[in-house]
Amino acid sequence: QVRLQESGPGLVKPSQTLSLTCTVFGGSVSSSYPYWRWIRQSPGKGLEWIATIARGASPTYSPPFESRASISRDTTKSQFTLHLNSVTPEDTAIYYCTGGGTTYTTSWGQGTQVTVSA
Repeated sequence: QVRLQESGPGLVKPSQTLSLTCTVFGGSVSSSYPYWRWIRQSPGKGLEWIATIARGASPTYSPPFESRASISRDTTKSQFTLHLNSVTPEDTAIYYCTGGGTTYTTSWGQGTQVTVSA
């Protein structure tokens, strides 16, 4: 059974870059699912899609994040990573990594809390 685990800093200062890693256990980032995504949930808000990386395709980004997000994967480590530049307190959220298909999500990480504060 595929299990996902997010890792990264719990606290980031404004204007810095947030870097999060998702490690795939019991499977492979190369083959377990065709799509890998980063999603977040801010306080009092619903789930918000940030970015997707797919086999054989260029990464795609939600428009609000297109200018400052970057998603990539490392098949040797079975990981995929999100970089989010120029963070503000509005980026405070629980960040989730997921794996699945075009219109469905099969696996979720447990989520990692990120707080943006000076």
